[in-house]
Amino acid sequence: MRRAISRSILALAAILAVAGANRAPAAEGLKSYQSGTKEFWNNPPPDWFLGDETEEQKGLTPPAGPPTGASDAELADLVKKIKLPPGFKIEVYASGVLAARQMAWGNNGTLFVGSFDLGNVYAIRDEGGKRTVKTVVKGLRMPTGIAVLDGELYVIDIDKLIKYENAEANLDNLGEGKVVYDDMPPYVAHGWKYLVADKDGWFYVPFGPPFNIGIPPTSVSQIRRIDPKTGNAEIVALGVRNSVGGDIDPRTGKYWFTENARDWLGDDSPSDKLNMISRLGEHFGYPYCHQGNIPDPKFAMGHQCSEFTPPVLNLGDHVAPLGMKFYTGDQFPPEYKNSILIAEHGSWNRHKYQGGRIVRVTADPDGKNAKEEVFASGWIDGDQSYLGRPDDIVLARDGSILVSDDWAGAIYRISYSK
Repeated sequence: MRRAISRSILALAAILAVAGANRAPAAEGLKSYQSGTKEFWNNPPPDWFLGDETEEQKGLTPPAGPPTGASDAELADLVKKIKLPPGFKIEVYASGVLAARQMAWGNNGTLFVGSFDLGNVYAIRDEGGKRTVKTVVKGLRMPTGIAVLDGELYVIDIDKLIKYENAEANLDNLGEGKVVYDDMPPYVAHGWKYLVADKDGWFYVPFGPPFNIGIPPTSVSQIRRIDPKTGNAEIVALGVRNSVGGDIDPRTGKYWFTENARDWLGDDSPSDKLNMISRLGEHFGYPYCHQGNIPDPKFAMGHQCSEFTPPVLNLGDHVAPLGMKFYTGDQFPPEYKNSILIAEHGSWNRHKYQGGRIVRVTADPDGKNAKEEVFASGWIDGDQSYLGRPDDIVLARDGSILVSDDWAGAIYRISYSK
């Protein structure tokens, strides 16, 4: 697959390229920044994510994907390489969906898709067996998180939640939209978000800190629950680093979420996590403790890991878990009911990449007895090369699932037949 400088976290860094970050003294050739200042928070340097580089991992940087996604021929070859359990099949649902991130269904069958750094929101329509991809919103900063609620399209863009009324009937002209919530910091660094609606019509929204590791500003490293009708919000969890995926447990109504752990502690530490909020105001450890049992070498500051809520499951080192869904359909085998399917975007802060796959997690409603197995793999080629990078999952009406891939600019469909 083509390799070129393109949409990636490096492209994001270009957006952040502003003066004013305070560079700290560092070892020769290593990147290090003083992240604990307001100046840093307001103006992170272009390579803020390299700020705690170590000699062991020196030179590791986020990979760059093809700027125009994968061609249809490349995608046809790619899906042949994906490994699935017996009876499952993967196919290309749509191509040309550049930087595709979170997906959401409209009431009338339109698939809306956010994007990572192109500023676009797409609408995919199935017209007589032919799927068309249309860009319906342009010019936003980072509209990764989207949702459809009561027929309205919601798009979250760093520091504002925008509502587009009656979106499916107005795909040719969605207009400017209406900002329904904007009590959010403007940091682009870890500022991209994900939307999950609960039964009350409130959105769970994660707020990441604007650096790899440090004492976060009071407005981030948390998950809020936001009412788009009134603009009211509450903080439901603290100590969360970088979460870009979650879902409501159909068994209990509780919110589960994936979390990306800090970088630069080595290839094999710490593990990314799957968490569950069981009570209001839980603290999940960041920046003091990682994976439930590793005190941070600098920022533990006397805290014990036992003070914080442990993960339901440690998913692996630098696998980058993003979008996830409880499987509630009827097409897959019965044992898949209420399993969690997680899209792992894959490593960059590791010499040998891992992740780049979909895993299946089973767990009791209280989070006990969690187990993980690989469901779909094959997007990693060699030690440090990607064919694609899965990042979100949505359930289709027929019980199949769709998977978005921001590297290949594609949506896949995975189905099951006995």
